[in-house]
Amino acid sequence: MEFLYIDESGSMTTQYTNSDPYFVIAIVHTDDPDKLRVLYKRFVKKHKDELLAADKDGRMFKDEKFKELKGSALTPQLKKKFISYFCRENTLKVFYIVVDNRKINSNTYDNTARAFNYFLKVALSFFLSKKHLPDGKYIIQSDERNERTDTKYFLQNYLNTELRLNNTLSTDLQVQYFDSSKNKLIQLADVFANVCYSQLRTSAYSDEFIQMKESGCLNYFFRFPLK
Repeated sequence: MEFLYIDESGSMTTQYTNSDPYFVIAIVHTDDPDKLRVLYKRFVKKHKDELLAADKDGRMFKDEKFKELKGSALTPQLKKKFISYFCRENTLKVFYIVVDNRKINSNTYDNTARAFNYFLKVALSFFLSKKHLPDGKYIIQSDERNERTDTKYFLQNYLNTELRLNNTLSTDLQVQYFDSSKNKLIQLADVFANVCYSQLRTSAYSDEFIQMKESGCLNYFFRFPLK
């Protein structure tokens, strides 16, 4: 069984600033989610005091009790420690979808849920057809913010139709939505997305991205619009 955990950073909008034009989707792939959850718990335990000190707005802790990892709440030093920790265990691979809002046709965002699903479908088709991801049975878990309740099953049906018809996937996949505070591995995707978004804006994590690439943790950057 293959598992994909998805979260995003930035906004799908044409109302961007020149220093903030990107929308990033992070996809964390693993075939051993149980081991990854153990690593998550060890990371939080090891850095609990630093995480608590960084949590200025109460997004990660409540009454000093840990709730969830939030990439936007981490200090640069904690983000660097996160990359070093999770990219040395050979338990995950990270795929990025990077959308440059400066080059996107404005009507693409008339329906942002549809745009999100389209970006994901095109990228997954590429990753599977080029063997960056193996063929197999997939469970995709995503932050529930990325889908409206009335279209809960649209992405699952859409991906199954598109990926099966073009023969890039041999069996149906499942898409599940979670409150990210209740899903540790979606939280990992949130941090990876935020680190990439920060790197695109500031170039503050160049060494970490070299480390990710050399360790095999970083698999691919897929960029929109397509050339």
